Amino acid sequence: MRIIAGKACGTVLFSLEGEETRPTLDRVKENFFNAINFELAGARVLDLFAGVGQFGLEALSRGAREAVFVDSNPECAEIIIKNAQKTKLYDRCAVFKCDYADYLSKLKKQSDFEKFDIIFIDPPYKSGKRQIGHCVKKILKDELISNGGLIVCETAEGQQPDLSSEGETAEKIKKSRVYKYGKIYITILTIETAPRGEGDE
Repeated sequence: MRIIAGKACGTVLFSLEGEETRPTLDRVKENFFNAINFELAGARVLDLFAGVGQFGLEALSRGAREAVFVDSNPECAEIIIKNAQKTKLYDRCAVFKCDYADYLSKLKKQSDFEKFDIIFIDPPYKSGKRQIGHCVKKILKDELISNGGLIVCETAEGQQPDLSSEGETAEKIKKSRVYKYGKIYITILTIETAPRGEGDE
């Protein structure tokens, strides 16, 4: 597992032994990062269910401005910090050891909160569909993502998020792209949080 492109290209990342994390294959990561590459420059990124931090660190290496990592596993939080230091990207990282729902709930209460431009959601496959649905609805309801921002979800076959009947949530999804790599699915949602012609306040 390594950084594919950018400032830290080729850096091999520390991983967590056992089955606590499920690293995305390099070839899969390379393909979908190429699909969003033009959106990364200057972006503020949120990496939920961050694992060892490979999504957020790849985004930083390719030009993102800042990345926030969230994982409830203390070992993951430690490895994210080690990987951020190894890639020399630590000064643009913030790491939170907490449950994803707790983190999202606290954001709107922050007086200095700045919206995210790209949000990665990569939960355990068995609970992925439910957790992704919950995340996306919370993100859109609380306006945690910028207008035109991207939500990128990784799931197993049969666990892809279907938000087409979710009313207000579905209305804010301007575009949905799905990429299939064997039994892995990457769904990229483009979010429209303001009427066309209007930007964020």
